[in-house]
Amino acid sequence: MKLLYPTSIDLDFESLKGFSVTLQPYDVKKLIPEEHIDAEIIITWINSTENLRDAAGRMKNLRWIQALAAGPNDVLEAGFDKSRITITTGSGLHDDTVAEHTLGLLLGAARKFYEMRDFQLRSEWPGHLGGAYPPGNFTTLRRARVLIWGFGGIAKTLSPHLVALGAHVRGVARSPGVRQGIEIFGEDKLPELLAETDALVMILPGSDETHNALNSERLKMLPNHAWVINVGRGVSVDEDALVDALEKGDIGGAALDVFKAEPLPQSSRLWTAPNLVISPHAAGGRPEGCIELIADNLRHFLADRPLKNII
Repeated sequence: MKLLYPTSIDLDFESLKGFSVTLQPYDVKKLIPEEHIDAEIIITWINSTENLRDAAGRMKNLRWIQALAAGPNDVLEAGFDKSRITITTGSGLHDDTVAEHTLGLLLGAARKFYEMRDFQLRSEWPGHLGGAYPPGNFTTLRRARVLIWGFGGIAKTLSPHLVALGAHVRGVARSPGVRQGIEIFGEDKLPELLAETDALVMILPGSDETHNALNSERLKMLPNHAWVINVGRGVSVDEDALVDALEKGDIGGAALDVFKAEPLPQSSRLWTAPNLVISPHAAGGRPEGCIELIADNLRHFLADRPLKNII
């Protein structure tokens, strides 16, 4: 049995040698070499579209794909036969890093670090941001009302840090309840929740159901000082509606790590929108615990037992 592992990430794949599989590195930006299309297992990480489509069309023996991305839309859209191939995700591998990045974006928004940097680049002193801090409705995370829309592993990692800083955290998910002491509401409660939000953190997956979930109607429900943070998937935000809201002053600002088109085209209105921080899909990119997940799933695969993180 042959396993292809990516050279796009520096991991100790040699530690997998104890398993009864042949380990073979491959370049995620090139077509699968002819001598390796017989592999039964492939691990993916930032593969090119061409690479994945080629693999889907030529790897007839493929039985299992271990994606290291939490939401491997690239794999799902490549054309693999899901009736015979098991696909598992890297869910959980990015919880710590994305939560940390999100916390940074929230702090930057509240403390206006983005504006300080703009003044620095012009060699100007932003006196209005120093001394007695100007009054406002979102200038600190302490007592800030933070709403997390999409309450999975990342939200569970992020929320204790927000609570420790004094924020009042609530969540929105398909199933209401209480998770880790955080009250979770269904999406039917969004109108009243958004009206009481200082910072909206979006961690929604990319799907038809979440397309433009944050649209012009819902943006209007937010207070005009509220910030929008998106570290989920770009499709969940109506980008034109967001720019309109920023230009009109209907919301306080936004920090986006994901976009509908990446890299973000130069023609995008987002580049020049006021009070908008652009993060180049940098929240994740450092999956932690990969080898442990791969080894555990490989052990289960060889024993014909259920794998973790199956789609």
